[in-house]
Amino acid sequence: MAEHPETRIGGRGAVLQFAALPFRIASGAVEVLLITSRETQRWIIPKGWPIRGLRPREVATREAVEEAGLVGTIVGKRPIGSYHYTKRLPDNQEILCRVKVFLMSVDHQLDTWKEKEQRECEWMSPQKAARLIDDRGLAELFRTALPTIRSLRAKESKGRAARSDP
Repeated sequence: MAEHPETRIGGRGAVLQFAALPFRIASGAVEVLLITSRETQRWIIPKGWPIRGLRPREVATREAVEEAGLVGTIVGKRPIGSYHYTKRLPDNQEILCRVKVFLMSVDHQLDTWKEKEQRECEWMSPQKAARLIDDRGLAELFRTALPTIRSLRAKESKGRAARSDP
């Protein structure tokens, strides 16, 4: 774990993590990717601890590559939201984590990646993802992110149309 004061276990408040909410447009529909956690096999999104020298959005990108083999771009400079969850550590200690979530437009998924054999991953509709996720705060982020993703898709379509006009 990173040695940032806000992430030290035993301190006051929630420890901080950064996550990517991965999405793509497939056959005209928005899809998001969920992965399973390694211990409990719950459906989650790629996330991790702060890394010295990396900005939060860079941490989110790195976790998406390591945990799900995703290559893409973080949309915007700020998180789209955050949620809290309780993390159980190997010694059964529990800590409260605050996760800042960045929207990630996925270009492609690698054939192999660091944690491929440790997790399952599945592309699905944001509505299905919201139903599968145990954490209410994260499920709500899937619901609120959908209009943002749709507006990005509309802007992208207009940009392509403008470029193709002679």
